Amino acid sequence: MRRLWLIFSQSITVLLAAYFVVITLKPQWLQQGIKVADTVGLVQAPALPVSVVPSGSFRLAAQKASAAVVSINSSKAASNPYANDPWFRFFYGDQGGEPQASMGSGVIVSASGYILTNNHVVEGATEIEVILNDGRKTPAQIIGTDPDSDLAVLKIDLPSLPTIVLGNSDALQVGDQVLAIGNPFGVGQTVTSGIVSALGRNQLGINTFENFIQTDAAINPGNSGGALVDTYGNLLGINTAIYSRSGGSMGIGFAIPVVTAKQVLDSIVKDGQVTRGWIGVEPNNLSAELAETFDVKVKQGVIITGVLRNGPAALGGIRPGDVIVRIAGQPVRDVSQLLALVAGLQPNEPAKFTVVRKGETLEMDISPGVRPKPQVE
Repeated sequence: MRRLWLIFSQSITVLLAAYFVVITLKPQWLQQGIKVADTVGLVQAPALPVSVVPSGSFRLAAQKASAAVVSINSSKAASNPYANDPWFRFFYGDQGGEPQASMGSGVIVSASGYILTNNHVVEGATEIEVILNDGRKTPAQIIGTDPDSDLAVLKIDLPSLPTIVLGNSDALQVGDQVLAIGNPFGVGQTVTSGIVSALGRNQLGINTFENFIQTDAAINPGNSGGALVDTYGNLLGINTAIYSRSGGSMGIGFAIPVVTAKQVLDSIVKDGQVTRGWIGVEPNNLSAELAETFDVKVKQGVIITGVLRNGPAALGGIRPGDVIVRIAGQPVRDVSQLLALVAGLQPNEPAKFTVVRKGETLEMDISPGVRPKPQVE
């Protein structure tokens, strides 16, 4: 009897060992063995447990970030300068009375209800409605806007708000996978995937300060203000614009890096506006023609072709023909970078400028002023 029990226990041990080997190295053998047939004879693989994430899936990142991405519906009164003209109303009837509606997206960045979106989504809006991913709807108020970066901060008042985790856009590299989340064409929240196509895109004529993340994740009208996130669901940027000849996605989208968005958010929440440095110069990229005209020998920097009289730069000693090569220790390569570096300076606090003038390198302390607000035409 004891011998039979020993043989039985050894057999069970061998079978269990074989089972673990198969489930580790060849799990598909087991799945093929337990396929089930439906009523018409088709064979269907068994469903995976909900907790099992398929290989290569972005499910967890999408679930983590989507809860904090909202849809924004805004409306503003129609502006028709002839609406009250009796002759216009006689010939064309009452026109221009209908409010203009627009839609976009936003990202909840604070449990206290602050939302980041694009300025063009809410510009001129008289009423703003925010729709959360869980179906809740609530009006929102504009805390502040920054047309120079095309960002705006809204605030809503609801309990138990989901918030997104801010990532590190400075660590992004070309080729990194990203997800774009928003409400394209008003169809409802949508997640698309792609890669980072380029970094530091500028001179596109979209904003005054441009340092875009370019991605091929599908971005369409309605995605503006939505989230660009990494594969962990952390916010990397605010989707802003697309390059398109058809009005839809052509694989070239642009997002404002989260490092820029956070600076704007902090300034607006703290001061109600964004304060940037300004020195009062007319900068130009250092082309071969300008270098020859001003007899410039350096290969990198920004040449100053005009200086505002009694402006911060003029008072600090900068003259036309000077080439700014460094600001506060940071190298200057082009006009966009110069604008960004100057904008980041604290007004009325001296900063070190390295300037090349007729082959001589000079160090100057310049106290920036406050950048004037853009003129509204």
